[in-house]
Amino acid sequence: MSDDFILDTDDLQRRMDGAMANLKTEFASLRTGRASGSMLEPIMVDAYGTKTPINQVGTVNVPEPRMVTINVWDKGLVGKVEKAIRESGLGINPQLNGTIIMLPIPELNEERRRELTKVAGQYAEHGRVAIRNIRRDGMDQIKKAKADGMSEDDQKFWETEVQDMTNAMIKVVDTGLETKQEEIMQV
Repeated sequence: MSDDFILDTDDLQRRMDGAMANLKTEFASLRTGRASGSMLEPIMVDAYGTKTPINQVGTVNVPEPRMVTINVWDKGLVGKVEKAIRESGLGINPQLNGTIIMLPIPELNEERRRELTKVAGQYAEHGRVAIRNIRRDGMDQIKKAKADGMSEDDQKFWETEVQDMTNAMIKVVDTGLETKQEEIMQV
């Protein structure tokens, strides 16, 4: 029975890739002194009794390197969008112009840059933990197959396979973190 065991490495890889995609989204939300529409993605607006992403209540544009604008479709939601941005912790002061909310992106000071590098480090650690949890799931499947009679050689082969995938993904996380931290510290 155990000779038929094949670990679904594609599934593990897909899940690890999903953890990386999530990390990249979190990194994109950290502002680096340049305007980016993606920095607003994690912000949810209380619209029509439900939490809604900003890009579903208005059009997000980046007309200049230091300016993000949101053209809110429903005039009644302008105040709620403004409030959500103020409470988001991005450190941006929204300016209203009718249904258009302008977000001037201020220069980052040294202290704020250091804080953002720490936040990036926390995001990276969450990514590493997610990848290690996926590794643990793979190792649990291997242990179960070993209990069902898999040979020790097969067990070692699959454990090495899972560990190599994990090491490769952790390295990608670390490289992404270094890049993001350099980007944040750039003046």
